[in-house]
Amino acid sequence: MPPPRAGGGRGWQVAIGGAAVLVLLALFGLTAAALLDRRQPNAPAAAPDPTVQTTRGTAASDLDSRDTDQAPLTAREVFPGNSIAVGESRAEYEVRRTQSSGSCPVAATGELADLLVRLGCNQVVRATLRAPDEEYLVTAGLFNLTDRSSAERARERIRLILDERQGRFRGLSAGDETEVIATAPARVGWQVRGHYLAYAVVARTDGTTIRSGDTRVREILFDLLELHLNRGVLDRRAAGGIANQPTAEPTEGTGNQGESTED
Repeated sequence: MPPPRAGGGRGWQVAIGGAAVLVLLALFGLTAAALLDRRQPNAPAAAPDPTVQTTRGTAASDLDSRDTDQAPLTAREVFPGNSIAVGESRAEYEVRRTQSSGSCPVAATGELADLLVRLGCNQVVRATLRAPDEEYLVTAGLFNLTDRSSAERARERIRLILDERQGRFRGLSAGDETEVIATAPARVGWQVRGHYLAYAVVARTDGTTIRSGDTRVREILFDLLELHLNRGVLDRRAAGGIANQPTAEPTEGTGNQGESTED
């Protein structure tokens, strides 16, 4: 388990089975987050990966708005190789497929997709990866929203949308028996930093339902959301941006999604 973040732990709220029951858990020292089931028909900061070079400039960046962070994301920036290594163990996640799109609804459905569009989302960069133990698949990525306020508004609405089964995050099929990431019951996590909404969808490779106490899934969410996307990708972007202002600590959430019946 990763060490707790300096400055005190943060809790993750958990709602099991799509119910409104919330339980405060201490998990990996993250900020307050919502963990919920989706069932629908239809920590001290670690250093960034030194092997990945930024494509940005040299000044510090304010990630709170696209006005001060104007360069669009690229798949090479977010997922630069055939694998990513995270944590002290340097556990490797195999990158099976990447996608960059100017249409945010490719990565969400229903009211969640509508919400992202209303809040100015103009880009999503995502990838599907295979976990080191090969028992889990994960689709993770970043939505590019207008500003921090828009991203926080999205974060606050996600739990309710998933709980009411009015929308979901889409997994990205990469062929070769990875279709389950788009259809099977899954655990999901989301996190906001600046004007970015990071998300991850985790499913078992055998397509079976993930148990609520599955600690391996929680580790995967932490690896991808916190270690890779936040401390890796966004730390590098903040260090190589165009403004000279610090960025706020991220706020996170996690949950579950049920199987999809989409065609």
